[in-house]
Amino acid sequence: MSRHATFSLVTVSLFAALTAVGAFIKIPLPYVPFTLQILFTFMAGSLLGSKKGMQSQLVYVAIGLAGLPVFTQGGGIGYVLQPTFGYLIGFIAAAFVVGRIIERIQSPKTHHFVIANLTGLFVVYLIGVPYLYLALNLWLGVPSSWAHIIMIGFVYSVGGDIVISVLTGILATRLYKAVFSIRNNQIELTRESIR
Repeated sequence: MSRHATFSLVTVSLFAALTAVGAFIKIPLPYVPFTLQILFTFMAGSLLGSKKGMQSQLVYVAIGLAGLPVFTQGGGIGYVLQPTFGYLIGFIAAAFVVGRIIERIQSPKTHHFVIANLTGLFVVYLIGVPYLYLALNLWLGVPSSWAHIIMIGFVYSVGGDIVISVLTGILATRLYKAVFSIRNNQIELTRESIR
């Protein structure tokens, strides 16, 4: 295995683990607890790029579905029936979207990271809120109106998530150059070892 492949494997695994840690830093709210998972999801997209950022969240979700209690309320394949599972799907898509936006910019600045994160946040809610509605109304037997779902699945938590999106953008700006430099060095070392 090349140094670049090893570095990629380590960073993907690291962000999967950090997202799991973020699940346990939470403020309990009805149905959708407020956690720091979104911080690590957006950092994964910003620092690893679209594909590896998405892979880190896929690894996180796969480990949880395999049975490890890395989600806010445990783990296991039955977690797909939890009303919050749509947000986990949203994390996978959001990491890709954030990474894709940053990849298209030559030298991203703080506002680019913040805009990418806010776009990613929109993706998380775009998937999470309808899933919450379906879960409560269809298979959990808790009749809920769209107004109620938007209140508990969006309004209660979006303010804190916007703050985290901005703070993550500032943090990503500081870390991006360092991570980008390390990644380029690993690629260069791999090329030299092939020659």
